[in-house]
Amino acid sequence: MSDPKKLAIKDFVYELPDERIAKFPLAERDQSKLLYYKSGSIADHTFTDLPGLLPDGSLLVFNDTKVVQARLLFRKETGGIVEIFCLEPVKPYAEVQLAMQQTGHSTWKCLVGNNKRWKEGKLYLHFEGGTLTAEREAHQNGHFLINFNWEPAELTFAEVLERCGKLPLPPYLNRDLTPEDRTRYQTVYANQEGAVAAPTAGLHFTDRVLEAIKAKGMRTAYLTLHVGAGTFKPVKADVMEAHEMHAEQLYLTKPVLEQLLAHLQQGKPIIPVGTTSMRSLESIYWLGVKVLQQPDLLQQELHITQWFAYETIHLPEPPEAIKALLAYMANYNTDHLHASTKIIIAPGYSFKICSGLVTNFHQPESTLLLLVSALIGENWRKVYQHAMDNNYRFLSYGDSSLLLP
Repeated sequence: MSDPKKLAIKDFVYELPDERIAKFPLAERDQSKLLYYKSGSIADHTFTDLPGLLPDGSLLVFNDTKVVQARLLFRKETGGIVEIFCLEPVKPYAEVQLAMQQTGHSTWKCLVGNNKRWKEGKLYLHFEGGTLTAEREAHQNGHFLINFNWEPAELTFAEVLERCGKLPLPPYLNRDLTPEDRTRYQTVYANQEGAVAAPTAGLHFTDRVLEAIKAKGMRTAYLTLHVGAGTFKPVKADVMEAHEMHAEQLYLTKPVLEQLLAHLQQGKPIIPVGTTSMRSLESIYWLGVKVLQQPDLLQQELHITQWFAYETIHLPEPPEAIKALLAYMANYNTDHLHASTKIIIAPGYSFKICSGLVTNFHQPESTLLLLVSALIGENWRKVYQHAMDNNYRFLSYGDSSLLLP
């Protein structure tokens, strides 16, 4: 087994010409190409073939986070534009779900573009029927804490963003937002507002494909991991030990945990849709391990650090870990949990819950490529070379793959 801390990111590089990056979505979501990888062999399909390629009895797990219009363009009195990009809430609520429903005021950790143009004072953004005000509170680690106030005060922050924000497209698309992006950079099942990037493996799904999956007798489940801007964070460290993973907020419900438990006990495959769903599912196992280790763990301490999975011994079976989480929820008399995870899945990782993966094609030298390599080993090179040789489209609006090791 390789030591993931010692992995050199330069070993996870491939040539990705700019013209192979899909800059716009296809006319129809489910007409994208689907690369089917199973036990070393590769075949080319269309995404509508997915239901017939999934292992019998699969439980497909989706991330139902919804991308919010997190880019705010404030115009100064002098005419200059200052862009504020909302990353995550700080107060009065640090939980995204609650912060989105906050009325009147809220403080967020943000990135600020053209910051030098904003020397002092407040910025104003007028929208139909109201005004949003921004004021800097502090500067820390490259981020700003921004106090937002708005009128009418009865509007929720989600409603404010919907009225005056812009959708944050991935930086590598390097183009302006189009009206089409508002719907196409969102999954058809997006439900829980709070992501600043889409879980892009889900962009290929249509109601037609979802119905075909159910018609095959397969189950579906939905959890929520709010994708942060850190998903685009490049790995600049020579070895992974020096790279800090971003934290993302995870929401779990009792019915989903019960579904996972039943599938594991029956020995049936669990297939995440997207890397965020995979990180969520594997984090669920490690949350169960933490609860077993510390039965009196406070709910605000439900957090998985970057290397926890590699530093923990005496590991329980996956059903035992999930049972521990369910017992923990019963103890707190709750049917849902809010946690956070920094888990890094890299070669050397031992999967506890996931049997495969539906995913797009990722950037060179990225933690997402490490995750794919953890699942299918060095064959990731074979898969990516096949995609390159057969005119697959890459990254967020690109084509898809079903990887079954």
